[in-house]
Parts: sequence; C-alpha cells; structure tokens
Amino acid sequence: MTGPRVLVLEHDRDCPPALVGDWLAAAGCTLDVLRPYAGDRVPATLDPAKHDALLVLGGPMGVRDGERHAWLGPTMGLVRQAVAAGVPTLGICLGHQLVATALGGAVEVNPAGQQLGLLEVGWTDAAVDDPLVGGLTTGARRGVHWNNDVVTTVPDDAVVLARTDDGQVQAARFAPAAWGVQLHPEVTADVLRPWAEDDRGSHEARGIDQARLLADIEVARPELEAAWRPVAERFADLARQDRR
Repeated sequence: MTGPRVLVLEHDRDCPPALVGDWLAAAGCTLDVLRPYAGDRVPATLDPAKHDALLVLGGPMGVRDGERHAWLGPTMGLVRQAVAAGVPTLGICLGHQLVATALGGAVEVNPAGQQLGLLEVGWTDAAVDDPLVGGLTTGARRGVHWNNDVVTTVPDDAVVLARTDDGQVQAARFAPAAWGVQLHPEVTADVLRPWAEDDRGSHEARGIDQARLLADIEVARPELEAAWRPVAERFADLARQDRR
C-alpha cells in the first residue's frame, strides 16, 4: 500500500512547504503541490481517490485580497468541501486564516502590529488531548511568527489550542479534522530571507535588526525541528488513517 497523498496549496514561490514538506515526505507522504500563482487551477473538490489530506500554506497576501489573487476564493471553497468530507486539513499562517474564514471566522490586521520572530506557544488545556498536537505540548515550545493579520473570531465549535501572551490565536482545531497554526513550522532562515527583504523598510523604521533576527532563528533550528517535526508526522498519521 502506498503512503498518503497530500494536496498542497502554495500561494507564492517564496512560501514553499520547506521543512513541513520534507517531514511529510520522510513520513511516507507524497506531496502534490498546486501553484495557482503560476497558473495551476484549484479544484472545486478534493478527490479522495487521489488525495488523503490538504495542506494550505502561507503567503504575503491576505484573505481579503481575492480580487488580486483570484484563487483565494476557490481555495476557501476547497477547504469547506474537504472539511465537510472529514479530510485531514492543515493551514499555516495565511492557510490558517483561510481555513478560519472559510468556516465562518474572521481575520483582521493585528491591532498590536506585526508578530515577528521567535514567540512562545501558549498552549491551552484543550491542546492536551487534541488529535494533532496532544502529547506534544509539555514544556516550553517556541515558533517562528511573521504575520500582520490574525484570526480575531474563530468559527462556531472551533477549539483554540494556543494563544500568544497578548491573547491572539496561535493554533486552533477548526473542525474535527481541520487545524490551523498562525506560526510557521516550515521555515528556515534561508526561507525567511526574501520575506525580510520585502519588510526591510518597515523593519528599519521600527529599529528591528533583521540580521540578528534571522541569526537567532538559525541558531534555534534544532529546537524548532524537534518541536514541530512531530506535528507533521502526526498529520501524516491522520492522513494515513483517513485512507483506511
């Protein structure tokens, strides 16, 4: 029996699946990456004969940018269909926000400003026995954040799994088999360099030392891989169970 196949929605060439893709592949998954910014069509439905899970990645656009990025609406439609079918679904950053919005939540510009760099993950009690992160929430755990928008209202029946110190949603279970994480488990310092270049002007105005920020993330890479690789492996297990 072949391993699970994961349909991956990539929104920008500088926002690849990176480490999460590597971890899923190592766990036996085959990744089919759709690049709608390069002309790939987002399907209306996820064919269970072809794919066992859906991964929606991040990107520089926002959930309300459908006029400029026409695939965002179809992506949310695909999310709704996958969730209704019980297909394991995971959204990362923009993907997290798209899943939340698709299911009735709301996303806004963070009133506290851009979330940036290594932040502690504030697990809630509900995370302890969650199918995706349960058992992985003990001890201090950090994640890379690089986002301007946040989920301000979660959909009905969603369960918040983690919050930042100021109360912003970091992770949630939006449906029985659908999750989102605002942080970026997939990135390395190399993946982040184009993002830093895009934000150079605003960061300089705020006095942010980008070189130090990226160096800190590079130093933390073993810690971050140890923290988040098990989540990718758990997602692969959920995809594998779904196909039985």
